[in-house]
Amino acid sequence: MKSLVSLFAALGLVSAVASPALAADGRQLFLDNCAACHQPTGKGVAGAFPALAGSKVVLGDPKEPITRILNGRGGMPAFQNDLSDTEVSAILTYIRSAWGNKAAPVAVPQVLAFRSNTRRENAKASLQAH
Repeated sequence: MKSLVSLFAALGLVSAVASPALAADGRQLFLDNCAACHQPTGKGVAGAFPALAGSKVVLGDPKEPITRILNGRGGMPAFQNDLSDTEVSAILTYIRSAWGNKAAPVAVPQVLAFRSNTRRENAKASLQAH
């Protein structure tokens, strides 16, 4: 079902504008998947897990946080096999509007575009000789 929603969003059959319900779902998804490290307050843990509240990465171009969630970075795990495009969109929409952050929502088609690019890059890499 989640991939069907992503497909409809990519085709423009579902609104790309985030709704308050999406942000609410994003909060729960954040608590379930991200808060253990980044903390429910978004303040992170100094020296270990970066704060998301006031983060330039969170507030800037959505490409960077989308890529980090999908591919991981440093000690952060990759969630590309665990979270759907809709879930990534919901989490990012939540963190971009929580804890005083004021950034535009992230639409499902934006996540889908980067996920598709990641798949192509991974396919190219897997064809290289080791």
